[in-house]
Amino acid sequence: MDTIRNLQDKVAIVTGGSRSIGAAIARRLAAQGAKVAITYNASPDKADAVVREIEAAGGHAIALRADAGNPEAVRSAVSAVAERLGRIDILVNNAGISVLGEPTEIAFEDFQRILAVNVTGLFVATQEALRHMGSGGRIIHIGSSMVRYAAFPTASAYTLTKGAVTGFTRGLVRDLGPKGITVNTVHPGPTDSDMNPADGAVADFVKPGIAMGRYGQGSDIAAAVAFLASDEAAFVSGAELLVDGGFTA
Repeated sequence: MDTIRNLQDKVAIVTGGSRSIGAAIARRLAAQGAKVAITYNASPDKADAVVREIEAAGGHAIALRADAGNPEAVRSAVSAVAERLGRIDILVNNAGISVLGEPTEIAFEDFQRILAVNVTGLFVATQEALRHMGSGGRIIHIGSSMVRYAAFPTASAYTLTKGAVTGFTRGLVRDLGPKGITVNTVHPGPTDSDMNPADGAVADFVKPGIAMGRYGQGSDIAAAVAFLASDEAAFVSGAELLVDGGFTA
């Protein structure tokens, strides 16, 4: 595929960009010309591999360690990107974790952790990025099709956090529209990833409901993100883009 370099010299941050969907997003933005910074926590080798792959293809990438559930680490990483690369044009809030279990059985510590990563970390990354983002900026949150269709039990805590992301997007649209900054959410459906592998525990139940007959790939989500990051989406803000192969249709 010949990729249009319509993000030439833009500065992008992809949180949780070392693996799965995040890595695919980082590679796609870099292929379209952006200078990409990824954050990671527990997988430095994978983060380094993503950076090397982007650089081998002629792109520019850096990786910074930052636990998405640690507000100070997130704030420091975003600030460091702005200092090293001069500004921030695109923020993709991709970092996220899942905690599954019956509501009465989820440990409160696990609930606090999923809130810290999926909600607080996203808020802090957004807050800090906005200090370095001007008109034309793009903020893209990675949500979940679970906010539209809860396909299986035990995911209520996870769905709660992704619902919060959706609400945050809508509020930000009003705050940032006058500043020329767009804010949108991409809701992946069942997507082959470390969190939800295509041969994982829920795949046999979920896959028959996907109209396209297959799990999504990271590249499917990355393509939607790349569109929302581009000038072609300059008048798209507050959108919730379902990339789910018809799963919630």
